[in-house]
Amino acid sequence: MSFWMGCLSAIIAYIIGSISTSTLVVKLVSGRDIREEGSGNAGATNTMRTIGTKWGVIVLLADALKGMVALWIAFALTKGSVVAAAVAAIAVVIGHNWPVFFGFRGGKGIATTIGVLLWLAPIPTVIAGVICLIAIALTRYVSLGSLILTVLVPVIMAIWFMQPAVLVASIILALLSIYRHRSNISRLIRGQERRIFDKSSESL
Repeated sequence: MSFWMGCLSAIIAYIIGSISTSTLVVKLVSGRDIREEGSGNAGATNTMRTIGTKWGVIVLLADALKGMVALWIAFALTKGSVVAAAVAAIAVVIGHNWPVFFGFRGGKGIATTIGVLLWLAPIPTVIAGVICLIAIALTRYVSLGSLILTVLVPVIMAIWFMQPAVLVASIILALLSIYRHRSNISRLIRGQERRIFDKSSESL
């Protein structure tokens, strides 16, 4: 691949990630700033709790889709470079978490991470996703399920002998997820994390 095309695809991915769907949707629908509502997280779950389930689902799908779009562009610009796609995957999630257009105050990146992982490694992601949903159903902790998903994907990829670039990207995405969920992890350890449908527990 062309080095400069790879750099361009990463920049484009970051810009796409910086389009904060939840911030825009909540502003258009209610005139409010999602980052000042509920948990303050610019993500699908807080959107659902702020303006309704329908809008939360729309944000979830849009956030996952923007990850896929970023990777599609990276593939197109670099003629199918897996390395470029892996770098773009990291860049789009960083853009979602720290969006340049919204004062670097974004979400926690789970929906966008799911989108890029489904593109890069669909089978490991689906397997981890099923385990994630079971964990959420049993514990009612969305944050725990989200962390399980992002940590399990690179483990399954390693067993699956995925391409090194994809595996490294999935590890970095898992580390980003852990970093963004550090307050959730602290509350989980203390037994103070709120369960699903409570007002201030966020992941997506």
